[in-house]
This record gives sequence, C-alpha cells and structure tokens, in this order.
Amino acid sequence: MATVAELLKDKGSDVWSIGPEQTVFEAIKSMDEKNIGSLTVVVKGRLVGIISERDYARKVVLKGLSSKNICVKDIMTTHVFHTVPEQDIETCMVIMTTHRIRHLPVLVDKELVGVISMGDVVNEIIKEQKDKIQQLENTVTWQESY
Repeated sequence: MATVAELLKDKGSDVWSIGPEQTVFEAIKSMDEKNIGSLTVVVKGRLVGIISERDYARKVVLKGLSSKNICVKDIMTTHVFHTVPEQDIETCMVIMTTHRIRHLPVLVDKELVGVISMGDVVNEIIKEQKDKIQQLENTVTWQESY
C-alpha cells in the first residue's frame, strides 16, 4: 500500500493557504482560481484551521450571509484531522470516510507539507488495484505458456 509521501511525490505538495482575517469571499475566489475545494488556514506557518466549500455552503449561503462581510476565522473548521507522510493511503481513506472529510493536511513536526484529497486517495487505490490486476494477468499468462 502506498504512503502519503509517495502520493505527494506524484501529485506535488503545493499547499494553498489563507489567513484567518481574510474574507470568506477571498477564500472562495482563491479556491475557484486554483480549482480546489478547500484552503488551509495558516498563521505564522502553523495550521490553525481549514475552510472548505462545505463550510461556505453551510455557514454562509444557507444562513443568507454575505461572504464579503465575514472573516475566514468565523466559519473555518478548527478541529482539523491530519496525517503524516509515513501513513498508508488505506488508513487515510478510513480517517476521511469515518469523519466525513474530503481534505487531509499532511504535517511534519507541526509544519504543513501538503494536503491530500479524497479524490487523490481514491485515484491511488484504483491505480494500485489496476497494478495488482495486471500482475495477476501476467502470472496467469506466464503459467499458461508452460
């Protein structure tokens, strides 16, 4: 099973962040520009929260509020589940499905080094399954040639 470090090596470790004092509008605009579903919220290099499209929909849109008048800190999720580079992808899938989250920051000694998404995890698992199928097909083909 692949590790988070291997996944980040393939996908890259770009992390898009925003400050807690910035507006929710700025956060949503940044997510749109980068075609991502969440931003980490960082203060002095430390992860203090995460803001997602889900936070925006539930805490701004459904309440009829204006994203230009609300700060990120007012709607961000502060209890952020995270992982480490050595973690296997399967365990990340369990964490994400159990807690119904779609983005998992990756920390090394409290330093944010990447973010993986549910899509990243699913794609990695599918890739590994395809590799296993190919290995089995090769084994069957090899055995039939005898």
